[in-house]
Amino acid sequence: MSRKIAGFLIILGAFMIFEWVNLGFNLADGHPTSFYVVHGILIAVNIILAVVLGVIGWRGLRGSGGKGVKGRTGDAG
Repeated sequence: MSRKIAGFLIILGAFMIFEWVNLGFNLADGHPTSFYVVHGILIAVNIILAVVLGVIGWRGLRGSGGKGVKGRTGDAG
């Protein structure tokens, strides 16, 4: 993974966390309970996805040193 893609994934993950936490704080009162349950699930799933993207980006950033793919032996199996 290139450093550019890894950086993009980290920034995307941070933006997603900011965006969905902000949405959670801005939900207005007066909606039915199902509204809050659905939006709570959406917020939780998207924060989990953001963390996964950030971890993938972080590992890609740490692992990219201009080297090829590690651990490949070329065996067909």
